[in-house]
Amino acid sequence: MPITVVQHVLSRLRDLGITDVFGVPGDFSFPLNDAAEATMRWIGCANELNAAYAADGYARVKGAGAVCTTFGVGELSALNAIAGAYAEQVPVFHLVGMAPIAAQAARRLSHHTLGNGEFDSFRRMSEPVVCASAVMTPQNVAYETERLIHEAFYHLRPVYMGFPADLALQSALRRAKPVDPPGSDPVLLDYVVKEILSALDQARTACILPGFLVGRARLQPVMQAVVNASGLPFATMLLDKSVLDESQPAYIGMHAGQLMNEDVRQFVESSDAVLAVGVLFSDLNTGAFTTHLDPARLISIGLHQVTLKGRTYHGIEMADVLTCLSKRLIRRRTSVSVQASPPGAASGSGADPITAAALYPRWGRFIRPDDLVVAESSTVSMGLGFARLPQGTAFYNQALWASIGWATAAALGAAVAAPTRRLVLITGEGSHQFTIQEIGQFGRLGLKPLIFVLNNGGYTIERLLCNDPNASYNDIAPWSYAELPRVFGCKGWMTERVTTCGELDQALERAENAESGVYIEVVTAPDEAPPFALRLRDAVTSLYGSEEQSGDGVQRIPLTYNGGREPPGSYRL
Repeated sequence: MPITVVQHVLSRLRDLGITDVFGVPGDFSFPLNDAAEATMRWIGCANELNAAYAADGYARVKGAGAVCTTFGVGELSALNAIAGAYAEQVPVFHLVGMAPIAAQAARRLSHHTLGNGEFDSFRRMSEPVVCASAVMTPQNVAYETERLIHEAFYHLRPVYMGFPADLALQSALRRAKPVDPPGSDPVLLDYVVKEILSALDQARTACILPGFLVGRARLQPVMQAVVNASGLPFATMLLDKSVLDESQPAYIGMHAGQLMNEDVRQFVESSDAVLAVGVLFSDLNTGAFTTHLDPARLISIGLHQVTLKGRTYHGIEMADVLTCLSKRLIRRRTSVSVQASPPGAASGSGADPITAAALYPRWGRFIRPDDLVVAESSTVSMGLGFARLPQGTAFYNQALWASIGWATAAALGAAVAAPTRRLVLITGEGSHQFTIQEIGQFGRLGLKPLIFVLNNGGYTIERLLCNDPNASYNDIAPWSYAELPRVFGCKGWMTERVTTCGELDQALERAENAESGVYIEVVTAPDEAPPFALRLRDAVTSLYGSEEQSGDGVQRIPLTYNGGREPPGSYRL
């Protein structure tokens, strides 16, 4: 039987494992909304930004996600989240319901437009943050669907699919076969693999840096096979955390340049060969560029190219390189003095206030095997990122795009993608205020997350980075957070507000045994921050901002956190 344009696209998305669509309805997108509700599960969010964040979180767990908006106002509301998915290479299908094709041809002054008769403006605004786009018609939908699916997974980035409201309900014409994924040039592949094997064989010491793109491309099994076959130790950076199991002996810890874990830094940077796979050497990922790897010793395997000995070889797929290496590597007998630390003891007890040294080790110990952990990209992820995670735990943050508010809505998407796994969301209260409406969706869908809201009196990460930590623009409205789940319809949830170590310990114990959703507000002083965040402040200042007296003659106020003390010692997580 013939199917409509929109039914054809949704059917192909279901083939990819996308069974849920996040979005906000709108008149031009009603054909999409109706089809999604009939053939998939429609998850209506509070706004389009939240919906796109949720699709991002869903895609990180399932491999791809979908968000549906009406055109103009709806799609622009989602654009920040789409840009974040582009930056962090997350395949998200942005489905946009457009005005009927007749209205576009007549250049009618329709609502949701700029009042100038232009209907393609918003698709063009999206072009820099998607890897491909198309407006779907009965004639092109079969071909364009396969092209956009191929582009999304080849580049691991979002794509834009526009659906004129009248054309969306017409029958799809023609057929198209899926586009085969690219393969590597066999001769070049063999040459490059031999070069990599030779470099590793000649190196007295070597290590591996597996990166986030390994996870995005769903290549963890073959990456683990490379680790097993080589016998080499591996470290990860902040954006790459949990890409491989951190409970295994080969894991030596987090590499954060000169800011943390000096023993890990020295081992990695002194190795004769460093095999970096799918790594992005961005500012936060390298400890504000304090990571120094000799290009002559670096073997960098990207999605579609390999760089070694100063030369880049294109047309070679990461999956092919890893598969060949896993079969041809000879296991080395490696003696490594560096070991990832087990969780350390947390400070404080009883009526003691909750400090960073008390909080992050407790959170690290709270995480169970196979948990999904979503951490806001602020002091939260900078603290929890150095906890050694148990087997099977997945850790998600947004350490490149770092969009405030991402975590709460992304956690909803992750929970929808894997409802049988325990989900732990840890966010700061400033970030939480951006997207807090989505906790209502957890209750509505019967999901039972464990949510921790760190209430430290404002934007602590901004206080660290700005010239005056007491500036009023870093203050936020003081909400009664522990009361919000009930307001948002989450009936029967365990809710707590804790201000002391004793209260926190009791709340964590109750949370372990809770059969409902859990929402715990954790109150600390505004100047409590983990060591990485405190050290990052000084490093970032030297990069991006810098002197006591600026060029405009304004005197900058020095930051005096923790009473002017040096950043605390590296307590073990």
